[in-house]
Amino acid sequence: MDSFVYQAQAARVLFGAGTGARLGEEAQRLGLTRVLVLCTPGRTELAERAAQWLGSRAVGVFDGATMHTPVAVTERALAAVKSLGADGVVSIGGGSTTGLGKAIALRTDLPQIAMPTTYAGSEMTPILGETRDGVKTTQRTAKVLPEVVIYDVELTRSLPVPLSALSAFNAIAHAVEALYAPDTNPIVSLMAQEGVRSIVKALGRIAATPHDLGVRADLLYGAWLCSCCLGATTMGLHHKLCHTLGGLFDLPHAETHTIVLPYVLEFNARTVPDAVARLARAMETDDPVRALIDLERSLHVPMALRDVGMPNDGIARAVAQATANPYANPREVDAGALTELVERAWRGAGARAH
Repeated sequence: MDSFVYQAQAARVLFGAGTGARLGEEAQRLGLTRVLVLCTPGRTELAERAAQWLGSRAVGVFDGATMHTPVAVTERALAAVKSLGADGVVSIGGGSTTGLGKAIALRTDLPQIAMPTTYAGSEMTPILGETRDGVKTTQRTAKVLPEVVIYDVELTRSLPVPLSALSAFNAIAHAVEALYAPDTNPIVSLMAQEGVRSIVKALGRIAATPHDLGVRADLLYGAWLCSCCLGATTMGLHHKLCHTLGGLFDLPHAETHTIVLPYVLEFNARTVPDAVARLARAMETDDPVRALIDLERSLHVPMALRDVGMPNDGIARAVAQATANPYANPREVDAGALTELVERAWRGAGARAH
């Protein structure tokens, strides 16, 4: 076996059904007495529930979290932190809310407790993507890692099947790119393969049993493993392209990842046979690209970038921005090949025959 380096991310994790009720204990363990709860505008009721778990330690709710973490929203949240004298934040919701908590931590060093209700995975990574003036920039720093992550399977049971599927495909994308990352290693590969296996198994059952606790636990467990992969390795073309598209056109995050994933995997597949073999074992197929597309179709998720708001005349801009700076990818990315990839993803043309 070749030598390798594995850097684990420092975070305390609580996993199970009903673990949200331990939020107050975790805040006390961190010495927090004035906690601000963060959420998106549609999840205020959920945030109030978190505030109840915190009891007297809760000082308020900020419900302005938005996808792609706009700097303007972060500035409004920082004003709330200051006015309320908050000494910590709880982020309850999906990746948008987690991103806001990380953006606050970056600027203040306040402790964070993340309570994911989707499978996005941001909570386990030292990565923060922020948007300003239509450009999304990403940085990696341990300052944005939550101190505690509470995975409460109960909080995911009401997530609609289409949203669950989209979020789960987003998680799969983390594992796929980790398998062929330049800094991957055997530990990451094990987590990636197991994460994909657990998610794909659950996605095959979720439409028929959307509220089944076992299905939801498999999805959340798999998403946790995939997010650990995201936090431990360097992402490539898939994430670079999705961040570019999201920042330029304000596209929905999970939908963009779901649509783009099969095309990037197909683009890289011949250069990463070991990664493809692991995916094949995890998905119990001899063609992971086709299996991904078939699974997406079976769950009726968007299959084309044009269906989620990307203009056709934006393809050239996206390609120019995505190729402007070098980044890790197992196959060289040139403007011509990337244009073809994005055009096919825009049309929803599907994978080529293998």
